[in-house]
Order: sequence, then structure tokens, then C-alpha cells
Amino acid sequence: MCLDLEANDIVSMRPLGESQSLSLLVFDGKGQPCPQFLGLEPDSTVHSSSFDGAALFGWIAKLGGDALGSLVSSEVELDGLVALKAQADCTVWILRPVDAEMLVSSASTGLVEVSHKQASGSLHVPLPPPLGEIRDEFTVCRGTAQAYEVRAGEVVQIIDVEGQQCSDFMALRRSPLGAGVEMGIDSTATRTMVRGSYPGPGLLDKFFDRELRPMMRLVQDTCGQHDTFGMACTARGYEERGFPGHLNCSDNISAALAPHGVAYRPAWPAINFFWNTWVDGNSHRLMTEESHSRPGDYVALEAMDDLVCASTACPDDIDPINGWNPTDVHVRIYRPDQPIRRAIAYREREDAPMSLTRESAFHPATSKLTSQFAPARDLWMPVTFPSVGTIGEYWACREKATLQDMSNLRKYDVVGPDAERLLQRALTRDIARIAVWRGAYALVCDKAGSVIDDGTLFRLGPELFRWCCGSEESARALRNVADQEGYQVRIHGMGGALPNLALQGPHSRDVLRRITFTQPTVPSLDNLNWFGVTMARLHDRDGLPFMLARSGYTGELGYELFCSVADAPRLWDAVMAAGDGFGVVPMGSAALNILRIEAGFTASGAEFLPGVDAYEAGLGFAVSLEKSDFVGKAALQRNARDPRKVLKGLMFEGNEAPAHGTSVYSGERPIGVVTSAISSPMFECAVAMARIAVEFADVGTRLDVGQMDGKMKRLPATVCDIPFFDPKRARARA
Repeated sequence: MCLDLEANDIVSMRPLGESQSLSLLVFDGKGQPCPQFLGLEPDSTVHSSSFDGAALFGWIAKLGGDALGSLVSSEVELDGLVALKAQADCTVWILRPVDAEMLVSSASTGLVEVSHKQASGSLHVPLPPPLGEIRDEFTVCRGTAQAYEVRAGEVVQIIDVEGQQCSDFMALRRSPLGAGVEMGIDSTATRTMVRGSYPGPGLLDKFFDRELRPMMRLVQDTCGQHDTFGMACTARGYEERGFPGHLNCSDNISAALAPHGVAYRPAWPAINFFWNTWVDGNSHRLMTEESHSRPGDYVALEAMDDLVCASTACPDDIDPINGWNPTDVHVRIYRPDQPIRRAIAYREREDAPMSLTRESAFHPATSKLTSQFAPARDLWMPVTFPSVGTIGEYWACREKATLQDMSNLRKYDVVGPDAERLLQRALTRDIARIAVWRGAYALVCDKAGSVIDDGTLFRLGPELFRWCCGSEESARALRNVADQEGYQVRIHGMGGALPNLALQGPHSRDVLRRITFTQPTVPSLDNLNWFGVTMARLHDRDGLPFMLARSGYTGELGYELFCSVADAPRLWDAVMAAGDGFGVVPMGSAALNILRIEAGFTASGAEFLPGVDAYEAGLGFAVSLEKSDFVGKAALQRNARDPRKVLKGLMFEGNEAPAHGTSVYSGERPIGVVTSAISSPMFECAVAMARIAVEFADVGTRLDVGQMDGKMKRLPATVCDIPFFDPKRARARA
């Protein structure tokens, strides 16, 4: 982590849980070590092999220094809050060095909260670090607009300096302007081409003109909440609300573009960066609220032609658009052919530090097979592999075997004498019944019985558990319980240190028999029952280590393999090579979604979400009401006795699959909602999971799913049990 400090700024660090040791490297403006600027003494050597040093060494190289293999650092022990005051302007790099062997073992890194408080009275807001070599940069002052030229291949970065500031943007092709032809970004064409309200990094990430030719592509976006529905604000818009003569973005854009031969327009159809808008689902009106952007949030776009652009710092001070406080916008233009990675922001929660989506440890292998990636939390994950296709991947998993990168799974080690007590208190399953080298599917619920997260808990030792889950929220819930109860336990976030693969399908065990070696002190591959786990090595006792679990998300016989980052490409290659002759193919998230719905597996944001308890989410089987008290038990006991809604399956007569959230009807009355639906290759019709009122949940009940507001079109369906396929999980247990 890098922070630019000014004199009298304060940086504070606090461990979230157990004590931590950090290494601090402090530099002056020339890149020379100056630990005394933070009142520190150099006392240790940190080696490049103990941390990810690419960003640090790249920063040193830009200042003309050498990217050495080791650096002298100042060690800071965090038993509680530690605050340091800068004596002069400096840059501090905060490192958490870890021994390489710890990344594979349970002793992974903990979490540290770092905050930066500017000196009292300082009005300076630091800009984000440059993405590359800057050709030009300037500030668009509040209430103004500025035009500028961008050449093909250059990247323009539009920065919201203080946060919550709308910045209207327009670009026109430069060459047609000489002939008096204005060919600019067309928001309607863009929405049509990307089939969404706003482009996102990936394949469908471009801005188009009215002839459907791409003009710009999105490279990075740290806000993720923008508008493509409305225009830039206009004079008429202010006049009709009682503010004649008010500054407006449309007039500002026209004035800025006039020197480039662009005709005046009273209303510009601009792209409105950082403007938080949406269409209300009931009234269908365009709604607005305060922006989601934070200080330093930005959008970076690459020009695909020579362009004339205009950016504004919106003057609106009578709406929530700018938080009623118009501020500045900063623009940077980067020279072409620079390695600016494509990414969007990911935050564990709204007020958490930002991280940009990065490539998985298996990306060197998967990127050779597909270019179709989508963000999954903080990683780019394959959607499909064109040489096989989504349907081909689906059938390969049903009939042979597939290999999938699942590294976006969250992993936490729970260690200590009170580890079992904590998990027994926080999870819905009876943890005391889980033996070493065994696991169980479990839930974390809130006091109302709503599911916070689900996951698989593996017991690796008497006081050592590994929680593999969907989100960081469940780890925060575990920490809250531990703090409230005073448990002696450590919760280690693995971060990206333990990437994992899913090998799924009837031949998955045959593939693993070719490459798996286990010591006699741990379960062997053939002795690994459903939800069993073991430590294995590739080929022999000296091969690369990996954790092997008999688990998956497909309903088929399957395994998950967890390894170190450094070993990930080798493990992928070894599994694929072992699959030669068994028909193993790579699989992406699109095929997995079909498989998991047919298997009746639930997903966050679909089957379970805030306000939906475990029984309504179809997860009552993972609740052990007979065990000692746990978070949400009282609510779940009450709801189990008198449920109002249940999760059931719907089997349709045709192949048309309804969207998530579509209403389910009995006659004229809506009695439930569709949570997930697909066109099933297995059943040759659409199937859906739906949360419906218990009065209509009997198997065989005929219902309708409403399309076109539920009035103009109905999809007939029959209620059935879930899972749709292999209801006894016989294939997974085989």
C-alpha cells in the first residue's frame, strides 16, 4: 500500500484481530530513503520474495532508482492502534511480508486497517497515482468545461477530485469535423450495442457513434455508477425551476467545442460520469440521488480514433447530483501503447479501501483458451471457452469432466483454542460433529435468520478450520461474534494466496488418480468421501502440494484443488494433461450457472438475500436446530414452525426462461418471484427456482410466470421439487 503524505499528515494503523508486524519504507520526493520523516529508524531488510513488489519497484524505477532485490525498512509492531506523524512531505510504502511457505499453510496473513488523516486546515486533495506516462493534464474548474484532443491509442482519465461530482463527457471524431460533419458518441447506439445501460470493461465495453462504429473503450472504472439516460444539464432546465441565467453544462460544452468547428447546441446528449441515476421499476421515471463516487474515483477510456473531447465539472447546486456542492474535475491524457490493465473497482463494503480487478493465478493458462472474461468480485474469471462453447462445457461436465478456475472463492482460516466454540456459535451446522479431514456445507445468518453467506467448512486439525465462502461479510460476522464473546481465536484472511480449481464430472476421480499422491497419514483419494478433504502432492512425495476436497457446485462427482499462487499454472497444466483420454475440457461461469440451477444449488443475490431467511431460501437442510444456541436460531425456530414462503422448482412447457425477479402468478394475483431460471439442456425446457407462498407450493400445482408486466403474456409452469436433476445427489456421492 502506498500513501503520499504532506507535512503534519497522520497515518494510523490498527490490526483487525491479532497483532501484526508491518514493514514501512519511507522515501522523499527523489526516491531516497528517509524513515526519519515518520520518526522511524531503519532496522530490517525486507526481501522482494516476501511480498508482491512489482508496484514498489516500478515506482522506484520511474524515479530513476534501481529495483533492488531487498530494501532497508522500518519494522512496526501492531498490538493496537499506532499513529505516525509526517515531519515533512514523503511517500510511505506499507508492506506485510510473509514467508512463502505460509501462503500454502493455514498461517496466512491477517487484516490491518490503515487510515490517512490530512493536516488540519489542508485543502489539498491528493489525486490517484498516474496510470502511466502522462502527455497532458489539467483541471476543469467547477462550473466550467474544457475541450481537448486525444489521439488514437491514447487513454483519457477523468478524475472526480473531491467525490460526488458529475462530469459530462462528449467525444467527436476529429477528421469529419473538417468537412463540417459532427460524428459524436451516441448514447442510444451505445446502450443498444452493449445491451446494457452502461458499458463495463470486457468484451462489451465500448462507446459507439450513430453509425455503430466504436469510438472509445472503457479501460478502468473505480466508481461503477454512472448515467447514459439523460442529457447534460441545460439552461432551460434551470429556467423552468426558477434559476434563469444559471451556469449549465450544455452551454459550457458548446463554448468549449466552438473553436473546433462544432455548432452550438442548447442540449448536449453527453455521457454523465459519476451521476447516480436509475429508472424506477414502478413509476418508470428517471430517478436521481447523490453520487456514489469517492474522492479520487475515476474513469479511464482509450480512444479508438483521433477525437475532440469535452469534459465538464457540473455546476448543479440545486439537486443531489453533486451532493449540492459542485467541485473540480481533473483530466489526464496518457501516451499510447502503455500497459494499463483493464479493471473495475471492488470494495468489500462501501467504506472499504478499493482494489482493482486483477487476473487470477490461473490466467496464464486460461487466457490462452479464451478472451471472454467477466469480473467476479476482484478477479477476472472466464465466462466461456469458444472452442467448446457453453453447451459443450455443460455436457462435458455431465458426461466426462471439466476444469474451472474458482479462485474468486473467499478463504479464511479459523485457528485457536476457541475456534470450534466460535464456529458453533456463528454457523448453522453442528460443528462439533465434524471430524478432522472432513467438511460440511454451512450458513452464517443474522439474528433474523436471514442468510449472510454460505460456504464449506473444512476441519484440518482439532483447533484449525478453513472456511471457504462467497463473501467477506461472513468473515466480518465471525469477527464480530468473536469480539462479543471474547473468544481466543484468530481469523486469517487468505486473500489471493490460495487459488483453487474445480474438477467436476463423472471422470474427475479417474483424472486425479493419474496425478495424486497422498501420505499414509492423511486420507487417500479413494478414501475421500463427499465433503472429505486431504493434503496431496502432484505425482509423488516431492511434487507441488495442494489441498484436495471432494466438493463442488455442479451436482456431479467432483473435487476442488487449492494451491499456492506460484504453483497455479503448473497445477492447471498437470490436470489438463492427466485429462487427456477422459475428455476433460475447461469450463466457464456460464455453463456452471446452468449446472448449479439444475442441481438446485442456491446463489447469493438470487435465492438468498437480505430479508430472506434460510428456510425461504431453500437452505433449511443446512440448519441444525437441535444444537446449542447460534446466531439466528430463535428466528429460524419460529419460521420453521410457520413458514410463509418456500423455495420450489418450476418446470415450463417451453424453452423461454424468465428473468430473475419475475413475478409468479396464480390467476391475477402474484404469489411469488423467480429467483433463478435457465433453459435446461437436460430437460429440453426452461426450469426455474422460485420463492412462492406455501399455499401454492404443492407439487403439481399449475402456475404462471408473468411477462410484459404480467398482464400481456404468461409462461405456464408446474410446481416441482428441487433439485431438478439427481434429487438424491447420487452422482456427487458416487
